[in-house]
Amino acid sequence: MRLAEKRARFEKEKKIYDSALLIFQGVDGFDVYNCSIPFTWQGETYIYGRVEKRDEWARSWAMLFRQTGKDTYTLVPGSMIYQLEDPFVSIIGEELVLGGTHVRYECGRMANYYDYFYKGTDLSDLFYFTTGPDHMKDIRLVELPEGVGVFSRPRGADVARKYGSESIVGFTVLHDLKELSPDRVQQAPMVEGLFERGEWGGCNQCYLLGNGQIGVIGHKSYHADGPEEEPLQIYLNTAFVIDPQTGRCVYEQILATRSCYPDGPAKKPNLIDCAFTSGLVPRLDGKADLYSGLGDTMEGRVTIDDPFAPFGGIVK
Repeated sequence: MRLAEKRARFEKEKKIYDSALLIFQGVDGFDVYNCSIPFTWQGETYIYGRVEKRDEWARSWAMLFRQTGKDTYTLVPGSMIYQLEDPFVSIIGEELVLGGTHVRYECGRMANYYDYFYKGTDLSDLFYFTTGPDHMKDIRLVELPEGVGVFSRPRGADVARKYGSESIVGFTVLHDLKELSPDRVQQAPMVEGLFERGEWGGCNQCYLLGNGQIGVIGHKSYHADGPEEEPLQIYLNTAFVIDPQTGRCVYEQILATRSCYPDGPAKKPNLIDCAFTSGLVPRLDGKADLYSGLGDTMEGRVTIDDPFAPFGGIVK
């Protein structure tokens, strides 16, 4: 079934228990969007946000915010600022790993982009330790009993010719975080069957589940006709489950669409239906809070049924 058809079915059956826009204090005049998930570190809850002016593009900074109220986050004074887009976090061993997309310019034009990775135990002093492959975003990590699971997102002309998709997802397992290199990420075997022709997507946050499988909160996308000449870029919040032994997808569903969140502006007209997923945080009541960037201008939250409950729930 095509993604647009799945989306239409989801809209008729969706269950959204609560929705809100996140408030970010200390960055007046800037939008904050496409954030990491909220995470707890040394007794405090934080979030990394992509900070950018509304009329600018690919001129972003990833900044650290501390939770100071319900759905409210305040900039941490003096915290490190990273020239990154779409920050994400993972806990590997005793260290926090921060990643994000770095865009490189030459003579005023975008020449390349790749994921940068930092790690450490002190949020004010994380160390850069590796870079992902050229022209690849959305590399994600998850700690496993046997090592570190790595999800890739290859794209390009070769991918489009072979799979009919703008980007796809790969998966591999490393023995240690020290093995994370561009070559190892690039060589990750593809996860087959995630996308139909003309669709694309990637991973946003990954979790070890109670049954030993890997839960992924991701995004799937497609183009649609819009009011302007430029087609709409439709981004949906999705979940899927991977068997780490076979690398195969065993479960998949749509979690939320842009219409599930409160209304708000988009950076460009073709992004009015864009919900770029951040990740999922389990709740004590058995439900889960799903976070997502919205229209490249805001970050939102919805409360949904936990998609991973049938798989033993999120272990870490």
